[in-house]
Amino acid sequence: MGIIIKGEIERVNGKELSYIEFVDRYMEKNKPVVITGLMDHWRAHSDWVTLHSQPNFQFFSTHFGASKVQVADCDTREFTDQKREEMLVSDFIARCLLQEEASPVQCNNETCAINGASVSVPYLKDWHFVKEYPEYVAYETPRFFCDDWLNLYLDNFKIHIDSDTQQPNEEICCSDYRFVYIGVKGSWTPLHADVFRSYSWSSNVCGKKKWLFLDPSQCHLIFDRNMKNCVYNIFDEVSNSKFPGFSKAIWLECTQDAGEIIFVPSGWYHQVHNLEDTISINHNWFNAYNLSWVWNLLVRDYNEAKDYIEDIKDICDDFEGLCQRNLAANTGMNFYDFFTFMSYFTLANLVLLRYINRRYGSATGSSSTIAQHLSMNLGCLRKTASEMKHVRALEGNHNCVVDITKAFEDRRFSKLFMHVGRTYAMVHEQSHLASDFESSTMSDLMDFNNSKSYTSQIYTPEDLIQFIDNVVAEEEPSVLRVT
Repeated sequence: MGIIIKGEIERVNGKELSYIEFVDRYMEKNKPVVITGLMDHWRAHSDWVTLHSQPNFQFFSTHFGASKVQVADCDTREFTDQKREEMLVSDFIARCLLQEEASPVQCNNETCAINGASVSVPYLKDWHFVKEYPEYVAYETPRFFCDDWLNLYLDNFKIHIDSDTQQPNEEICCSDYRFVYIGVKGSWTPLHADVFRSYSWSSNVCGKKKWLFLDPSQCHLIFDRNMKNCVYNIFDEVSNSKFPGFSKAIWLECTQDAGEIIFVPSGWYHQVHNLEDTISINHNWFNAYNLSWVWNLLVRDYNEAKDYIEDIKDICDDFEGLCQRNLAANTGMNFYDFFTFMSYFTLANLVLLRYINRRYGSATGSSSTIAQHLSMNLGCLRKTASEMKHVRALEGNHNCVVDITKAFEDRRFSKLFMHVGRTYAMVHEQSHLASDFESSTMSDLMDFNNSKSYTSQIYTPEDLIQFIDNVVAEEEPSVLRVT
């Protein structure tokens, strides 16, 4: 039984689209879009692609061949994903060339053979290229996607801290969510929604992809009767008895060509097929606009983790701690990690907003697009903290999440804060503010010591809400509008 495809993804010229238009039309509405015209100047466009518009495999093997990467076997399922193995880039390139040699001999959509031997379809995924080669600037993140709290945070902090040791758990921590993908024709990614229910953007440096999207309002249709297991491949013969709603799902289809970027909103399930040998650059990211998606996923996964071990609750010395550890292992972070993340961004946004108000006056501050953006951020952070308080997340926590005095002295937070300021000055085209941030001292910027709202430590969501409200109350209401 075939799937129902109705509609395509809108295409826009990125050179004719303002940041505010992108936010209003796509990010805030959680709507996918294909953006063109933004990649011509990228170094990757020249270095990674041959004159015949094919992946320059030899370049990767020569310059990055010693890197260890994860390679998926597109023919072999392992749990809910494809089986992966670690190998050198040079060995992956050798497999790609072997696969290409096999293609003219005997090939279908899934497996190829040469001299009677099966050759699996390899797909290099989740290569942390930027972290591994920071001096090699392969591309520039388009400004539509620069309000990226996730990767900015990970450039300065670890996402998960073990509550027992107060040290990063390296098995859970991810260095960043900026990836390079390299796949031969016929490679593909099974149906999924992105990590943390983040946004993602995916650019085709070369090659062509086919995307199938499902609106979040229909995502219940691709799960089994218990809402536990999702369809793996929408082009398989999907069992009507196991997935009774699948045949009713209505999909959007999109063919992405070289030089095009797709914005994938939160919660949109998608399946992707490489129609040609393809190189792509992908970022996962979130900010104030989709913070609620991240929190809702954590609550759902927490409840599942809790239910799974409910039978040992009475004999467990720290049942809640075990639930949070399991949540971090399964999802990538837990309530404590997420609240720490929120607290740092709350502090950064408050510092920036107070600085703009006190540097330029209330009239300028209230009309500034940056001030409006920061106020919106704080409103979303406060709302999410209120939701955390409602479910009693971190209630009774005795470990300080953020010590504000120490944060001001922490070079990691200073870098985070300054990068946030530069980002908003750039996306809103107010370069004079970026210059001001750069020339100001940290003591000028972080003027909280004489504030009545100043509190030394944040332990719980209630503390964070009170901190925001105190700062807002201290400033002119027309300047800080936090809803």
